[in-house]
Amino acid sequence: MLSKCSLSALFAACLLVPSAQAHVTLERQEAAVGGGYKAVFRVPHGCGNSPTLKFRVRIPEGVVGVKPMLKPGWQLETVKAKYDKPYGMYHGSVTEGVREVTWTGNLPDENYDEFILSAYLTDDLKPNTVLYFPTVQECENGVHRWIEVPAEGKTGADYKEPAPGLKLLPKK
Repeated sequence: MLSKCSLSALFAACLLVPSAQAHVTLERQEAAVGGGYKAVFRVPHGCGNSPTLKFRVRIPEGVVGVKPMLKPGWQLETVKAKYDKPYGMYHGSVTEGVREVTWTGNLPDENYDEFILSAYLTDDLKPNTVLYFPTVQECENGVHRWIEVPAEGKTGADYKEPAPGLKLLPKK
């Protein structure tokens, strides 16, 4: 049997979860430059009651070696292009790669899902800053453009549809 205190805590936690889960976010929101990173984009809802049919991620400059994870029941498409400059990655350099990833399928509004890709965060990225991954969530009826990058002095909480952000840490 739960005590009054634990019931109150549980109720308070349930009230807080929807607002914390309202936006597309990254599961791990910090990573060191000069190494690998597994980006897990959490999608908590559709558009109103409408299912998500397409989820698209734009890859920021300085993020290379992108490999998206296949999802059963979803189609995967990537757009490759040249980088602004060559980047060092492990034991060599790369000049082009995946710049956008799109998953197409059907995620009902009442369900939660994750979209995953692995990447390399180059040494060219600046530690102690936030790197943003603009995403677009297309639904049967409607769209969420999670593309708002905060101006200096603001955070994602100041925006209606903020881009998922990754705090860059110094190289290990």
